[in-house]
Amino acid sequence: VEDQRARWERKRSRTAKELLETEHKYLEQLDLVLTYFVTILKAKGTLKPAVLETIFGPLESLYSASHVLSLHLEKGNLGRGLEHFCQSLDLYGHYAENLEQANKTLKEQLRKNKSFRRFKKLQETRPQFQGRELEDLLPLPLQRLHQYKHFFRDLLENTSPDTAEYQKLAEAMKSVSEVSQWVQDIFDKRENSLQLLRVQKLLKGQKTQVLTPGRWYIREGWLLVVPSKGEELKRRMFFLFSDILIAAKPCHPLHPLNSNKLSCQAVYPLHQCSVDKVFGHTRSQGGLLSLSFPHKTLLVMSSNQQEIHDWYRSLAAAVR
Repeated sequence: VEDQRARWERKRSRTAKELLETEHKYLEQLDLVLTYFVTILKAKGTLKPAVLETIFGPLESLYSASHVLSLHLEKGNLGRGLEHFCQSLDLYGHYAENLEQANKTLKEQLRKNKSFRRFKKLQETRPQFQGRELEDLLPLPLQRLHQYKHFFRDLLENTSPDTAEYQKLAEAMKSVSEVSQWVQDIFDKRENSLQLLRVQKLLKGQKTQVLTPGRWYIREGWLLVVPSKGEELKRRMFFLFSDILIAAKPCHPLHPLNSNKLSCQAVYPLHQCSVDKVFGHTRSQGGLLSLSFPHKTLLVMSSNQQEIHDWYRSLAAAVR
């Protein structure tokens, strides 16, 4: 037991030391942005206050929270430091919510505001920036949030459960995991919106409405449709979403406007669909899936067995 405790203590000391060292580095990088951008821009009035607020969000508050944490860590007050710090963790969620708009506003200002463009270029040439641009420094808080999760977990694993600090670490771990999930959800929703928009632009015309609230993109790919009356197999592009399956075919390559687009052939709602493997479970090449809808049965196949298996899993999960 004594050996185990000594091992825990060594690992814990190492992690606490690394947390403090990386916290100092993180503070230095935030300080670059606050000193050479936020403070000077406020004084010069190059950007309107609302624009400044949009680009930099709660960066000053994030800096203050980390500064207080580092002071506690320097004194060895890990428990108290984490307790204070966790009260500010929501700032990371708000920072993530604002980041897309921040990037958009920054690009806009660089395009429209000549004096800001010059100012930014000048500041970035300072030796302290080591060739980094403002765009490289703005995502730092979210990268740091990811690191906190690992540090807190390592500290928790190497702290004896019967200490007061263990409880504070467990609470910090819970808080940081919740905020990390919040940030991940923000990115997932953003990524999903981009996928929906991309598919909408791929389809010719506006008849098929892909951009619908609550809809999630799952996968896409080419499959062969097996016709009911011994005709030729038809190659179709399928897009699977959480509530519908879209089948599309390429537009004519010589079409003046839509040569690189797809024409929607059918939209199948998934709420009354059942999916069956016809012979995808055999060891033969490829496989066949049967999709049954109230007024139609669709047979699709692929010569790649892994692909048909993946489609089966995705479709079955979406239907469920």
